[in-house]
Amino acid sequence: MSIIIITEQSEKKIKKQSLEALSYGVALAKQLNLETIAVVMGESAEDLPALGQYGLNKIVYQKEASSILSDNKVAASFLSSICQQHNAQVIIFSNSLLGKAVAPRLSVKLKAGLVTGVIKLPDTSNGFVATKSVFSGKAFADIRIQTAVKIISLNANCYEAVKVGDQSAQIIESSFQLPASTIKVLSSKKNEGEISLADADRVVSGGRGLKGPENWGMIEELAKLLGAATACSRPVADSNWRPHHEHVGQTGVAISPNLYIAVGISGAIQHLAGVNRSKTIVVINNDPEAPFFKAADYGIVGDAFQVMPKIIEAVKNLG
Repeated sequence: MSIIIITEQSEKKIKKQSLEALSYGVALAKQLNLETIAVVMGESAEDLPALGQYGLNKIVYQKEASSILSDNKVAASFLSSICQQHNAQVIIFSNSLLGKAVAPRLSVKLKAGLVTGVIKLPDTSNGFVATKSVFSGKAFADIRIQTAVKIISLNANCYEAVKVGDQSAQIIESSFQLPASTIKVLSSKKNEGEISLADADRVVSGGRGLKGPENWGMIEELAKLLGAATACSRPVADSNWRPHHEHVGQTGVAISPNLYIAVGISGAIQHLAGVNRSKTIVVINNDPEAPFFKAADYGIVGDAFQVMPKIIEAVKNLG
């Protein structure tokens, strides 16, 4: 019996969210006394056996994976076969686009209970109880999964990826015959930016208070100094000041970085719903009544055009 962790890659590197899921799965395996198996799909530049340093026992590797990654039906069929072959008791996804699309299909195929957006290790002292955030992060729900096979997806930045040794994992080449895909990919375009929002530990975000796209230089400069991703509010994306993939909020990308800096954003409830899982929120706004200050850990009431240069200079002096 095993715990299977579904990994994802970006530019042939295992994503940070997936590394967090690996460590999470290994910790859960110790609770349940199960072996851990990671599934890697697509060509990888990673030294796959070295992933054993996270505590893995085995890695199932499917090199030819274009149809898996482009067709959710094919992905669900492939993962269903792998999970049954290795007698999976718990299957772990990242709460990513792949996880949101494929985990429900896999749940149906395996007749497995599913909890999405899990934020910590389940309580296994009396059954299997998973905890997730609900009501846009305003509360938590404990959900008992009673099916034999259980599927959970882990929110980003909820569990630290930690190497636990220098052991190697056994590599198993998958022999699964992929079914023909009904989807044909005509083109793809990579999101701009050095750091993806999904993987970012730190995010610097701007709103309408910056008055125009020509003033975004200070957002980008601070982000570069902090090793952060850049983001924006919905009105900024709708005005085409910034690309839509940078829009964070209820109708954009939901994020949970360790640090979220909001510059010139009032903090409407729709925006808060997508960022309130951030561990530390810093708000810079010239309106002391801005709703965002109620959710902030730290707030600066002031003109962003005066405050931001001082923050940038202070960060440079720290370096």
